[in-house]
Amino acid sequence: MDARRCISYLTIEQGGPIPLELRPLMGNRIYGCDDCQLICPWNKFARRAVLPDFDVRPALANPDLLQLWSWDEATFLRLTEGSPIRRIGFSSWQRNIAVAMGNALRAERDAATRQALRGALSNWLSQPPAGVDVPLVGEHVQWALAQAGAS
Repeated sequence: MDARRCISYLTIEQGGPIPLELRPLMGNRIYGCDDCQLICPWNKFARRAVLPDFDVRPALANPDLLQLWSWDEATFLRLTEGSPIRRIGFSSWQRNIAVAMGNALRAERDAATRQALRGALSNWLSQPPAGVDVPLVGEHVQWALAQAGAS
């Protein structure tokens, strides 16, 4: 297995651009994947953790991509405090969401949702948030916008 093609690696460990050929394969995953955890035979012995630290955080329970995309760095830091998500940093967070939004643009059939996704991405290009690596995230935003015509 080539770990460099693993979605968890790409969304968490990969520090630079995500390879073009792998972006469509990531779907809507923005932090990790857990597919390996789902099929691991050893996990049949796992028990649910009783520590509150492992509970689902309200801000991360079934969010939509547009909600997550709207976070600024301060919101990202506040809502991921104490979570491993925080260690990827705001730029990688935005990079990953941009890829997921591009994949959503390719698959989404609802015109209003497609328009909202395109609008949010276009707005980012005209006014990137403070604290973000503009060249890195911008490359992924442009790729995502190009997916609108790729369906």
